[in-house]
Amino acid sequence: MSENNYNVELLEKDSYKIFKGVYNDFKSKATSEYKFELAPLEYEEFIETVEQKLMNCIVLKENEIPTAFLVYTTSISESIELNIVHCLGTEDEITKVKLLIEKFLELTEAERMSKVVAYPMLGHQSVFTSDIARFGFKFVGLAVMRFMTGNASSERILENMKLSELPEGYKIGGYSDLYREDLIKTIHESFKDTQDALFDTRFKSMEGTKDIINKIVENVYGEFMPEVTSVLLYNNLPVGFALSNVTGGTIANIPLVAIDKAHRGKGFSEHLLNRSIKTIVDWTKLEKRYFSEVNVTTETNNYKALKLYRRVGFREDYCYPQAYLLQKK
Repeated sequence: MSENNYNVELLEKDSYKIFKGVYNDFKSKATSEYKFELAPLEYEEFIETVEQKLMNCIVLKENEIPTAFLVYTTSISESIELNIVHCLGTEDEITKVKLLIEKFLELTEAERMSKVVAYPMLGHQSVFTSDIARFGFKFVGLAVMRFMTGNASSERILENMKLSELPEGYKIGGYSDLYREDLIKTIHESFKDTQDALFDTRFKSMEGTKDIINKIVENVYGEFMPEVTSVLLYNNLPVGFALSNVTGGTIANIPLVAIDKAHRGKGFSEHLLNRSIKTIVDWTKLEKRYFSEVNVTTETNNYKALKLYRRVGFREDYCYPQAYLLQKK
């Protein structure tokens, strides 16, 4: 494929050396321009991952020099995960993005018969929204919220939370792996009909939800923290969860919060979050383990969730469009 002396192709061994420049340009901007919480792979590690077929990299060459690339994965979940689109500079950027997306759709055509494409358009990538919409992508707005440990205002809000009294038969505790089957069922029932299931179709089935939970609990998606994870028990049976893991370094995350339908509407989510965040704050103060922050992500139009997190001491940091492309018919 060519346009204005552009060639778009999969990254091959003979291009490794000249590709290094555009990759390192992305790496230098990953935190500042693309909101990456973890540092990207070093170049040699990235190439090794591509060679192992764990990632796929499409390169756009301008007069044989790589000036843009797209990375995607197909093996981590039931979705095709479009990870990053990066261009060296902004000259003719939209044309380059268009060509990369076209090649991506061509290469994934067979897989898209059964898989959704998920593309979190973090940071600068949000400027591509209207352009990739022309390819049929739909969008969900996501807000990243943070609770900064050591922040006097947030910690005061947490400490002064007025929690409802737990009714008879209810109590809050930590996670045990004896609860895993109940956890899978509760998450599936809570998320199967939500917007999350549009771009991660695993939520729609028990088997898919099991895959998500297993990867959280078994440390595939960061380091799982069972002591910080909070569980709502009713007559000693688990009916609600606020999961917690470490996504990188000193950053804690609350990936999923869910209450069994029969026990909703009673303020239990506040109890779960209060316990989890207080545990993280206490660990930091007692120097048991240091955390700089806790983050959560929720839809920008989920006002109930936004208010809940604010009541615990979280504050919105930034928003981004989560793009998804439904299975090819």
